[in-house]
Amino acid sequence: MVQFLLIFSLYVVSCKFKNTCLSLVATLSFNWYTTSRLFIFTFEMRMKILSVNIGQPQQIRWKKKTIVTSIFKNPISNKVRIIASGVEGDVQSDLMVHGGKYKAVYVYPYEHYDFWSSQFPNLKFNWGMFGENLTTSGLLEDQIHLGDIIGIGTVELKVTQPRFPCLKLGLKFDDSLMIKKFLESRKSGFYCSVFKEGQVFVGDRISILNSEQSGTTIREFVDVYTQKNPKQEKIEAILEDPNLMEDWIDFFKNKLVKVS
Repeated sequence: MVQFLLIFSLYVVSCKFKNTCLSLVATLSFNWYTTSRLFIFTFEMRMKILSVNIGQPQQIRWKKKTIVTSIFKNPISNKVRIIASGVEGDVQSDLMVHGGKYKAVYVYPYEHYDFWSSQFPNLKFNWGMFGENLTTSGLLEDQIHLGDIIGIGTVELKVTQPRFPCLKLGLKFDDSLMIKKFLESRKSGFYCSVFKEGQVFVGDRISILNSEQSGTTIREFVDVYTQKNPKQEKIEAILEDPNLMEDWIDFFKNKLVKVS
């Protein structure tokens, strides 16, 4: 009888311990699931369009020259179509360096605005300050890759390359050194081609429909482009990226020859 009671007592204790462990595991699993879902939900919530910006060619006098530019863009509040050539109502001045199939839409993160406003405290920073078509939140250069497909509204955009500014950004900021500052900052934004035409509206959520996670990020592209002697393997990785546009192959091949 004593042996039976001892065995029974041990059985009860073991059951309670087992139930406690199961309860603990269940609690931890639930908390992990809830936390991870909350993180994903929060991340997705912050990926959205803050402004859609369009512009028309203007003649601007700068440093004793008349320059035709469309870098002065203004936010619009209505729903707008994005077609293969870009945002409807946005007209580029020089299709040699702006616009076209692979530079149809320029995206710039709002997260960089604070940095630039601290560099130029006398300027007023409205959306579209950098000539971007879409001012966004949650899309940073070290997270976006060549070839990523981004869904916004009913539009799908494909990331093609970083933005490397011309003198017109210097005109906009009235600073001849702005191109150099822009490159050194690594806050480039990026261009997209239009993978699927559709409509967008301010406040639209953004989602990454396909991420080329093993590919080149926009930040990595700008780093290698800007550095005088980048690591050979970094250049080779970009050249091996299937989403690198043909226009850039010769540039990076030449860079590879110089560091080899």
